[in-house]
Amino acid sequence: MAYGQTGTGKTYTLGRLGEEDVADRGIMLRAMEDILSEVSPENDLVSVSYLQIYMETIQDLLNPANDNISIAEDPKSGDVSLPGATLVEIRDHKSFMELLQLGEAHRYAANTKLNTESSRSHAILMVHIKRSVKGRNSSFSSENGNTTLLGKTLKPAIVRKSKLVVVDLAGSERINKSGSEGHTLEEAKSINLSLSALGKCINALAENSAHVPVRDSKLTRLLRDSFGGTARTSLVITVGPSPRHRGETSSTIMFGQRAMKVENMLKIKEEFDYKSLSRKLEIQLDKLIAEHERQQKVFQDEIERIALEAQERVDEVEQNYADALEKEKLKYHKDYMESVRRSNTEPTMLLALGEVAEIKQKLHNEIALRKAAEAEVDNLENQLIHWKNTENARNAEFLKLRKMLEDEEQQKAKLEDEIELLQSQLLQISFEADESRRNLDRGLSGEIPSPVDSLTPESNHQEPRESGNGEKTSMVKLFEQVGLHKILSLLESEDADVRIHAVKVVANLAAEESNQERIVEAGGLTSLLTLLRSSTDETIHRVAAGAIANLAMNETNQELIMSQGGISLLSLTATKAEDPQTLRMVAGAIANLCGNDKLQGKLRAEGGIRALLGMVRCKHPDVLAQVARGIANFAKCESRASTQGTKSGRSVLIEDGALPWIVQNANNEASPIRRHIELALCHLAQHEVNAKEMINGGALWELVRISRDCSREDIRALGQRTLKSSPSFQVELKRLRIDCG
Repeated sequence: MAYGQTGTGKTYTLGRLGEEDVADRGIMLRAMEDILSEVSPENDLVSVSYLQIYMETIQDLLNPANDNISIAEDPKSGDVSLPGATLVEIRDHKSFMELLQLGEAHRYAANTKLNTESSRSHAILMVHIKRSVKGRNSSFSSENGNTTLLGKTLKPAIVRKSKLVVVDLAGSERINKSGSEGHTLEEAKSINLSLSALGKCINALAENSAHVPVRDSKLTRLLRDSFGGTARTSLVITVGPSPRHRGETSSTIMFGQRAMKVENMLKIKEEFDYKSLSRKLEIQLDKLIAEHERQQKVFQDEIERIALEAQERVDEVEQNYADALEKEKLKYHKDYMESVRRSNTEPTMLLALGEVAEIKQKLHNEIALRKAAEAEVDNLENQLIHWKNTENARNAEFLKLRKMLEDEEQQKAKLEDEIELLQSQLLQISFEADESRRNLDRGLSGEIPSPVDSLTPESNHQEPRESGNGEKTSMVKLFEQVGLHKILSLLESEDADVRIHAVKVVANLAAEESNQERIVEAGGLTSLLTLLRSSTDETIHRVAAGAIANLAMNETNQELIMSQGGISLLSLTATKAEDPQTLRMVAGAIANLCGNDKLQGKLRAEGGIRALLGMVRCKHPDVLAQVARGIANFAKCESRASTQGTKSGRSVLIEDGALPWIVQNANNEASPIRRHIELALCHLAQHEVNAKEMINGGALWELVRISRDCSREDIRALGQRTLKSSPSFQVELKRLRIDCG
């Protein structure tokens, strides 16, 4: 492991390839040459992994797509492994050098004041070696003294494992010397944090502390065996000759001195090679099966031979029996002919007897034919009865199916009539709603009443309520006549116009607080989110977002929206939409969600805050008013969480870059935008950790203006209290010689 200040030669010492001069080769190449000279291709296996720890993530330098490898620990032995890392088998020195070149090409580096190619990650080379030691075979003799395959037992081979870990640590650096800024500054912070965690572990081991904080960093978790474990560890510390870096040189040497106090316990790792034993047993089993099949074939051949001999003997006996029977028949025939010759004296009687026998035979044949004909007639009668029964059953089934078809046709006609009635009612209500909106547009100088208008105090005018009474009456009438479930089912209609009218009706129903619970219980919220996900129609997006915004005024509904992925859908809609009214609806929904203390983390994780800030591109006053309201709600929840001690660190709004826009619009001409921005500034300023960024971003001047000139007394008083309670603001005001009373 190489440790030292950036630019002092760690990578030069460990990873130098020596392409121009072999004398310049680093420790990695020299170590692999020694390993390859000592291993045997028959018994040894050498494999390599090349990784980097960048910004607290373990990345595979041999496969850049694998950029987030997890660490696995054996609960029994405590060994650390990386199951997702690429493991490449090494056969010769050339292939290893190619792997190093590939890994170095993927490693992160940057140009700083201290080093033109400063490593921004910790590089870790892992060389795994396995050596097989063959086991001994022991055998048992059979009764005749011969050793058989069946009598052998195998002892598994022993596998010795070793691992060489070469660690090229990223150099520690001081920001004022390296001049890091932006993303390079974040990299430097991550490097210094992991090196600090390594130093803490070394200190704890050197002092024999009961607790070693190896879990503070992925670097220390991965190298836990290398210090205080079962490894032989060598530490290379690198220093620079410049007197300007005397402090870094001193701290590097002190780190090496402390590391020298750590004691490791070496242990040979051996295990039985059960896989090799399994392969040998499989080979032996195949041989035994083949031997068994051979013996079985011999046995079968013997059985066939014996059966053939037995058949030949049986045939011979049968032939002898047939010959003897033929002799007996000839003998009896001869005796019969002899008796016939003797009885020729009575020819008339013999003729009569022959005629009688012939008549009896004919009578017997006629009786048999009559019985066969009767049986055939009975069979045909049974078949006729069966066919009649089958025909009757089929006729009954046909009548039943015809009745069912008629019922289905009647039901279909009834449903079609009902759908036409619903569509006509929806079209009428939609027409009335559009007509009411146009009347309101003409009567209110362009103010558009919509479901989101109920979210802010500025839109709660008495005149829209009075002029919308007719529309609400029609909605209630439709709600009572048709039923909520049928209205929601029309959201899935194949007709685009029907879907648009249906979502408008649902949006207007959702504007009434008394209907919201029933809409959610009937699955209306899920249907609106599904429609927002699947539809590409801008009108549906606008009206559905407005309905969701009204439902989001309830805290229980807010959690349901988040659990069903609503914030992701709203964020995606905000990214794609260009219509100001659609953006206004989406911004209103997200602004309502920003007022829930429980959803702060999910809002940021699922892109809600970035989507809200991204909608300022529209520059429409109504959209900006909703964005400002969402920022004010989010800042208020953050301020409350900081006061209660459940949140620490800078504001998420500042981290996501919202402060410049807030300062720019703090004195906006539009009253709704200005009031919400002033509230957001006051809430952000109540947490001392935000003071530095607010001073640098010019927010202090706006706070001074708010405390003096704000038209709202409560906001003006809040700004005055905030300035007086912040030590950082007081120091800056004194420096600028500004008196805030």
